[in-house]
Amino acid sequence: MGLTNAPLEVVEPVTVAVIGTGAIGRDLVSKIDRSPSLDLRLVAGRNPESAGLRYAERLGYATTAAGIGAVLATPRPFDVVFDATSAASHRDHWPLLEPLGTLVIDLTPSKVGEMVAPTVTGVSATTGRNVNLISCGGQASVPVVHALAARFPVSYVEVVSTVASDVAGRATRLNLDEYVATTGHAVTAFSGVRDVKAILNISPAVPPATFRTAVHARIPGADAAAVRAVVDAVAEEVRSFAPGYEVTAVTAVGDRVTITLRVMAHSDVLPPYAGNLDIINSAAVMVAEQHAARLGSASRSGVAQ
Repeated sequence: MGLTNAPLEVVEPVTVAVIGTGAIGRDLVSKIDRSPSLDLRLVAGRNPESAGLRYAERLGYATTAAGIGAVLATPRPFDVVFDATSAASHRDHWPLLEPLGTLVIDLTPSKVGEMVAPTVTGVSATTGRNVNLISCGGQASVPVVHALAARFPVSYVEVVSTVASDVAGRATRLNLDEYVATTGHAVTAFSGVRDVKAILNISPAVPPATFRTAVHARIPGADAAAVRAVVDAVAEEVRSFAPGYEVTAVTAVGDRVTITLRVMAHSDVLPPYAGNLDIINSAAVMVAEQHAARLGSASRSGVAQ
């Protein structure tokens, strides 16, 4: 099911909380602040001096350094909780959050919940209460490999993403093994291709490297023009929620195809080269906004969610 952009009226904003106050959490707060569908009630971290908590405080939001404990202690569960911590932390958080009936949007490569890539899966019909955004490389590559596999006989896929060192925080570095495993799993799940490799490079280059993902595929009889047409159509869809997504090159030599993607961040708090954080956060906010729309529709029709 593809992405739908049809606007839905929301009766009132849904209440949300963010767990995690690193760079990804800070950008989430910024994006949620601009959304009329989302009412941010709490930003929870563990370091009282974190830049993310200070940023949320400046915007006037309630903050805490008590972590998930503060989220669990609220008298009424939040409608949506964003988990922007680490894969290991999310595996601990989910059993605590599951009984609350909230929608949990996981921005870690934990592989716990239902994997979502908006232009491939859609965002309006999730089957569970735990939505997993795969990884930044997954959000960039899955739409492309899904479309390629639907059109061509793809026998091998390799996804290589590069992120700037200064926007790869501690959680990202702790998650490297999970990142590789979860991204590879998603590529196989959404393309049907079993021979898959995923790689993440953390670049110390100065000036910082803009987030980019190269998709290498083996396609017998590949035609660069035909591949480019498929990939350009995918990119147009992805730009509906991540406007900095761009196809920079498509080449075909024999049966070897290479597609180079670049994502520039459109953010109030991130540098332009941090497209890795921008694309996954944009997808996460879209999931939450569509959930808000469903709750509003259900409220008007009297249907319980």
